[in-house]
Amino acid sequence: MKIWLVFLAFLSSSFNTFAQVNFTSSTLPIVVIDTDGLAIQDEPKIDALMGIIYNGPGQVNHISDSFNLYNGHIGIETRGSSSSMFPQQSYGLETRNPDSSNLNVSLFDWPSDNDFILHAPYTDKSLMRNVLTYKLGNELGRWAPRTQFCEVVLNGTYIGVYVMMERIKENPGRVHIDKLNFEDTLGNELTGGYIVKIDKTSGGGEIAWTSPYLSQAPGNTQIKFQVHDPKLNELHPLQKAYIQDYITDWEVALKISSFTSPINGYKAYIDVSSFIDYFLLTELSKNVDGYRISAFFHKQRMSEGGKLVAGPLWDYNIAWGNADYCQGSLTSGWEINFNDYCGGEWQNPFYWKRLLEDPLYANDVKCRWTTLRQTILSDSALVSYIDTTADFLETPAMRHYQKWPILGNYVWPNNFIGQTYQEEINYLKTWIQNRTAWMDANMFGTCTAGISELNNKSLKLFPNPTAAVLTISGLTNPGELYLIDLFGKNILTIPYASNTIQINLTELKSGIYFLAEPNKGIYEKVIKNE
Repeated sequence: MKIWLVFLAFLSSSFNTFAQVNFTSSTLPIVVIDTDGLAIQDEPKIDALMGIIYNGPGQVNHISDSFNLYNGHIGIETRGSSSSMFPQQSYGLETRNPDSSNLNVSLFDWPSDNDFILHAPYTDKSLMRNVLTYKLGNELGRWAPRTQFCEVVLNGTYIGVYVMMERIKENPGRVHIDKLNFEDTLGNELTGGYIVKIDKTSGGGEIAWTSPYLSQAPGNTQIKFQVHDPKLNELHPLQKAYIQDYITDWEVALKISSFTSPINGYKAYIDVSSFIDYFLLTELSKNVDGYRISAFFHKQRMSEGGKLVAGPLWDYNIAWGNADYCQGSLTSGWEINFNDYCGGEWQNPFYWKRLLEDPLYANDVKCRWTTLRQTILSDSALVSYIDTTADFLETPAMRHYQKWPILGNYVWPNNFIGQTYQEEINYLKTWIQNRTAWMDANMFGTCTAGISELNNKSLKLFPNPTAAVLTISGLTNPGELYLIDLFGKNILTIPYASNTIQINLTELKSGIYFLAEPNKGIYEKVIKNE
């Protein structure tokens, strides 16, 4: 009861504090947090209360309104690596029951969960670089964190514009993988889902294994993988061995001379289209951290496709021309060449450049870029979104920069220092248009016949399940199909010359298999009955 009384008391007496930045209402949701005087620390989370005022899109939210989106307990901690040095802190939030157990809630009509982040865009004076990136990721058909701009009051003090966002994790509505339980150590269940990353350990991460291969030449640092979800200490030893072996086998496949082979090469291990999309957004934003830090991958179960998927996208606040080091400010040049001009402990892994040595992959990169430049990555679409968002943020940004008077001042690692918010927005738009022009003129590959990897053409299989003969129709041009087991092993090669064929599976053990034609992006599940 005491904490609730304190919470009400600071609200009733806080208008003088708000008046310092003239904060009584906002077109953004208002987040009010009370820690009962306790300092927020970097682990463990402390107990606090949170109320959110949100009257809906286009409505004004008043600080005197009732907490109508959330009104209850949370756990809260500071988060971030380099960003932890800024006076405006980012926070990790966990919605809780009064007994501190997890409480799943739906904020802003997002899928129900209990893990959220309040991102402080302190060094990003446009306030929107992460939001822009995640929006584009979602429009490309990839899951990226949902975001919501808001204004935050902490213990009676206005602390500026924040971005509420989802944390990367396995859960319905977030990263699209199956839940991996400790006892899942056999068959299909063992093969997914996993979320791994290459990242610094300053945020509490733990190295799970080190790649047998060094970073892209001329770099010579180790590539260190972490397990993000489930956590490393929650994995069964067989699960840790499986995901480590799978990724290492992919790296080995990239190193062999026949690395373009659909069976023995890299395509047997990864979702190629996801790697292309990750590459294009990382290069478009010229993210100096994009491949070497905060770089996520997730692994699906074989029953869901089984491949290693690049992403989700994460931490792009110093991208889009906002870094004054390692050529991050330049609108020319490829970020995959980072190791050519920047050293240090964290360098780009070798596989991003190796993939582009496959002419088919490079051609698909070109085709995907060409297609996207006509739609969501067109200059008009990008500029329109930035202008619309800047207009929406105009008044909240004024309050933000009253609280944090950094316009016209250098904040690490700003490349551009605008005197006004509009100057920051104009710089962002100009930088992007110069960047897209350079990429248009220098993109890898050739696009003439369409996108082979990205246009998946489904086959027709019947009967499926089957105990004997499987009929396959919908094939185009002579080629080869491969029947692959749950562990990715090719157990049958099936050449074909017509659009309909039959194969006898009588001698095959019962279970789940996959019919694959990787060069055409075809992966179909086959169920063999007794």
